Amino acid sequence: MTLFGGRARTAPAGAEAAAVAAALAGFSIEVMPRTAARVDSFRRLLPAGTRVCIAHIAGTGIAEMVATARRLRGEGFEPMPHLPARAIPDRATLADWLARYRGEAGVREALLIAGGIDRPAGAFASSMDMLDTGLLGDFRRLHVAGHPEGSRDVDPGGGEAGAMAALGWKQAFAARTGAEMAIVTQFVFDPAPVVAWAGRLAAAGIGLPVHIGVAGPAKLQTLLKFAIACGVGPSLRVLERRARDVTRLLMPFEPTEIVAALAARREADPAFPVEAVHIFPLGGIAAAAEWARAHGQTPAEP
Repeated sequence: MTLFGGRARTAPAGAEAAAVAAALAGFSIEVMPRTAARVDSFRRLLPAGTRVCIAHIAGTGIAEMVATARRLRGEGFEPMPHLPARAIPDRATLADWLARYRGEAGVREALLIAGGIDRPAGAFASSMDMLDTGLLGDFRRLHVAGHPEGSRDVDPGGGEAGAMAALGWKQAFAARTGAEMAIVTQFVFDPAPVVAWAGRLAAAGIGLPVHIGVAGPAKLQTLLKFAIACGVGPSLRVLERRARDVTRLLMPFEPTEIVAALAARREADPAFPVEAVHIFPLGGIAAAAEWARAHGQTPAEP
């Protein structure tokens, strides 16, 4: 686990480059089984031991998920599959999935999410329902979802009362059980909502570490499409302003500026909870990996 901070100051450009490199150390990244299947070697893309979250998209079978986790483990990475509560019909299915992940792929970590579908398939409506089963007790690390710009899925009427209450419940669960837990957020494009949200977390007594979601390099049109589909809030204005700038319209977006800004915030305020970066490779995993490499992250097989 790598905290934002601990960087020497040189010239401004050098300081920013060092800040971004330090912030990215220990980053995690998202893949889907179907995109993972098109990658010849993750070792030529990612640093050894990188945590790779495996998105469980509707229509993806558990066998495909387990096979992806097994491959990643075999290549020397830390697989962290999504567990989408509303897509799991019952306790027996959850127990079976967990047993397969552990037994067939050596999985020790999981990302618990509601699943983003309106009607649960069965007994589980939220990640809290899965935690309540006690089935995840031997997983060494659990990540849960966070929404710096709110979530209409959690709080349909707006605001964030439901989301904050859920994070408070999960923090209490972690304290009660000794689970190692962190919050992984939706991707954002502007540091300001993250800083404001961090303040509200602190005011609510929530001290779980935060892994901030950023979009990997991608065309502006691609980012706008994903941002609208995923309900990204006020920070969408960053992309809209960029869209009005003809000189930048055709240039791929990179998250360097937001990572540097959040790293600077962490340096100024050691209590700032963002401790790591989670990359959503919306423009492709190769582009995201190349951006990380350009900022000091060396693949297992350079």
